[in-house]
Amino acid sequence: MRENFDLNSLPKARVCFVKPMLAQSVPELPTDNKEWFYEIKLDGYRCLLGKTASKVTLWSRRGNLFTQQFPAVARAGKALDPGTLLDGEVVAVDEAGRISFNLLQHHRSKAQAMQFYAFDIVLYRGRSLMDLTLERRRELLNEALSTLRDPIRLSEAFETAPSDLVRAAKQHSLEGIVAKRRDSLYEPGKRTGAWVKYRINRGQEFVVGGYTPDHPFDALIVGYYKGDQLFYVGKVRNGFVSQVRREVYGKFKRLEVKNCPFSNLPEKRRTQWALTWDEMKNCKWLRPELVAQIEFAEWTPDAHLRHSKFVGLRDDKEARTVVREEF
Repeated sequence: MRENFDLNSLPKARVCFVKPMLAQSVPELPTDNKEWFYEIKLDGYRCLLGKTASKVTLWSRRGNLFTQQFPAVARAGKALDPGTLLDGEVVAVDEAGRISFNLLQHHRSKAQAMQFYAFDIVLYRGRSLMDLTLERRRELLNEALSTLRDPIRLSEAFETAPSDLVRAAKQHSLEGIVAKRRDSLYEPGKRTGAWVKYRINRGQEFVVGGYTPDHPFDALIVGYYKGDQLFYVGKVRNGFVSQVRREVYGKFKRLEVKNCPFSNLPEKRRTQWALTWDEMKNCKWLRPELVAQIEFAEWTPDAHLRHSKFVGLRDDKEARTVVREEF
């Protein structure tokens, strides 16, 4: 920290939920590492961790409470100074040391695998840091975490060439790279372009708008929002084990509706990915609230998913925010 910096000169603020700042998807990373920090894109749940004088609270990106779901992280957060609010990601690490979103789905039985990686700090010692640059906030984040231990860790910011990071991320099967402007302020809930994300794997969130029945179901019917309209993109059959299939099916009953929620159905041209009027007779429709993480090989020319695979449900994502991401 610079010697002339006075934390008490910043506005007072109390610990409460704020909407996390968001990253914009880009087809390539900015290359000027004098203006940008680079971080590994973590495949987990976005999480805010707040410490008051009396308790620790964890929130999802939608403002839902995460405290009971991740008790080890909450316990570790007690070592923070009161009046602190961290922004980060809860991830699950498997026995090989790899981040696993599937493992995160079973956090109650795999609590020892959970880690919280902090990459930003919004409040510190009762003062708002939102109007400080990211570079300064990172300095304060290092200070705030200096006495903490697992499962709370610092998400490292790299200053190397992004091409080297992308190469390393591909070798280790990581999800992607996030780039953030060093001078960026913290703007809650906004996607300004000061933070950008570059995906290495082909995958993103999609909204579940229906399913094809079987024992208990054969495929999820998924899509994304464009404005107020939900667009169908494919049927997802792969990626399920029996237990996960039953767990996902258990969420359908409260969401069942009679009418199809997709604005671009039925499709007239018959392909292996399309849903025609005849095929729709076998579909069950859902109120579009569930969000699923889906991996796929590529987009087809007619905007369907090719070789899609279910990864997990995203309880931390709001369905209306799910759009088609650019790669």
